[in-house]
Amino acid sequence: MAFLIRTIDTTADGREIVRDRKVPTRTVTIGRGADNDIHLPDLAVENYHARLDQLGDSKMRVEAAGTLGFHVDGRVTKLAKFDAHEGVELGFGSFRLLVSQESDGPITVTISQALPDAASADALAGFSLASALPGKRVMAWLALGIILFAFLAVPIYSNLTRTKVEPSIAEAGQVAMDASWSTGALSQAHHGLEDNCEACHAEPFVAVRDETCLTCHKDIGDHADKPRLAKGRGPMSKGDALQWAVAETFGKEGPGSCTTCHTEHEGAGAMEPTPQQFCSDCHGTLGARLTDTELANAADFGTAHPQFKALLTTTPGQSDPTRVSLGDKPKEFNGLRFPHDMHLAGNGGVARMAINLGSAKGYGAPLVCSDCHTPTADGAAFLPVSMEEDCEACHSLVYDKVGPTFRTLRHGDVAQMQADLAAMDRSPRRAAASGLSGAEGGRRRPGAFAQGGLYYQNFGRPVQSLVAINRALSRDGVCGECHIPTTTNGKPDVMPVKLQDHYLAHSWFDHADHKQEQCTSCHKADTSETSADVLLPGISTCRTCHMGEKAQSADVPSSCAMCHSYHPRGGSGAPANMPGRKKNPPVDSIAFLERRTP
Repeated sequence: MAFLIRTIDTTADGREIVRDRKVPTRTVTIGRGADNDIHLPDLAVENYHARLDQLGDSKMRVEAAGTLGFHVDGRVTKLAKFDAHEGVELGFGSFRLLVSQESDGPITVTISQALPDAASADALAGFSLASALPGKRVMAWLALGIILFAFLAVPIYSNLTRTKVEPSIAEAGQVAMDASWSTGALSQAHHGLEDNCEACHAEPFVAVRDETCLTCHKDIGDHADKPRLAKGRGPMSKGDALQWAVAETFGKEGPGSCTTCHTEHEGAGAMEPTPQQFCSDCHGTLGARLTDTELANAADFGTAHPQFKALLTTTPGQSDPTRVSLGDKPKEFNGLRFPHDMHLAGNGGVARMAINLGSAKGYGAPLVCSDCHTPTADGAAFLPVSMEEDCEACHSLVYDKVGPTFRTLRHGDVAQMQADLAAMDRSPRRAAASGLSGAEGGRRRPGAFAQGGLYYQNFGRPVQSLVAINRALSRDGVCGECHIPTTTNGKPDVMPVKLQDHYLAHSWFDHADHKQEQCTSCHKADTSETSADVLLPGISTCRTCHMGEKAQSADVPSSCAMCHSYHPRGGSGAPANMPGRKKNPPVDSIAFLERRTP
């Protein structure tokens, strides 16, 4: 069984509007609440006022659900039974419900509202706003006029009559009521322009132009020459060409403009990074259009990205580093002899020396990476390793003692070292190092510090300076332990040291974001026996956490903009917006890459 609910409304001119709907149930609820089957919006009706049940055939029962009753054919009751064939009128506040059934048809509930008599309606009319205000149509046109004046005429007039000035983040805007046109909050970088729309929107109803952006960002670099960019981008599809044609009609510049990838009014906070698709549209198949390029195609870090190339000095005497693929397992020649594994070993001579030095010297336990590699203030990169700060606690350069003062060789200046040793006083003196025994005084030190060892020096006896100099610069000498000996103009010397402070010239890496990892998770220093090892992780190591922008299984979905910058600024090294690095800004443009690629 089902109910047919019929609602009858009356228009102002007396016409009736009838609406029917079926309720496929044997019970309907009646009340002011909107979730009732029969909704009666009248304060005289309770939220859940009554329930109407079908008992079988045409037999019906209506029962009050609350404290108030209802009218049945003019009398008030809380429970009533009746036959729908005979029909009955139920009253709830100002509403009347006529319940009836014709032969075997559905139970029909016709809802109508009793109209107040004319006398009472006229008496109440004086208390309504309608008696004091114009008609609805006049009010609607008046409201439209106010809106057009305040939010269209005023901004346009003040824009056309304003004094034209250069865009400035420090100046207040001159256009009145223009904030009502904003489609959303500006990013954190442009937050100061919230009330200065004309700083970017220089012309009314014209999209932001590149020349406007460049009034502030005048030092920004081009990714490449515009003709080469256009060639690398390739022809547009018919759909894209049509969309750009429509956009250009409304003043928007073509592909490659600033607003193509820098979108604003997306909400407060950092500006949204450029989507990966913006880069892969060109770089995914770049080799097919720029046949003379040395750049490999790249479309997705997880599935379509070449192996990293690092800036390395691979041969002695090489003046400038070259980019070499880590997939070729290259060796680096930096002029040093340094075994990481020996220094990081948990036992052995280096570990014992660090323990003996103790916490007062900043040690007290076997060495770890942080003993020599000091992060920058922001944690993004590392300060250069310093012989005096990071090495000399173990590798002493003391060569003489005058009274209570020790004399130290000047590290990094071979000529000065030779001069210091050659001029060293021959007069007898007490040993500066405790490597002597017996009458010579001091406690015995083992290994390289004992008599005849690498670091042994008896300052109590005359020194044959020339012999000491030659031995120091030999492969088995003090200098030769860390440096590669050579000769310059026939004189003993060491190879120049060339340590890269930034290996990935066209991308950046923030160590602070990876502080939860152990150094050896990515850099296999604990198994490196020679400084020729390139301790940079390959792309497979990075892919254990980082995959493409839309990779669902990645710990860190990564777009191109996470590691690369679109705008170069000349020079080489890390991008300017790499945390912790202010010099040597980015150079990852097509033109610069091709110029630097060997």
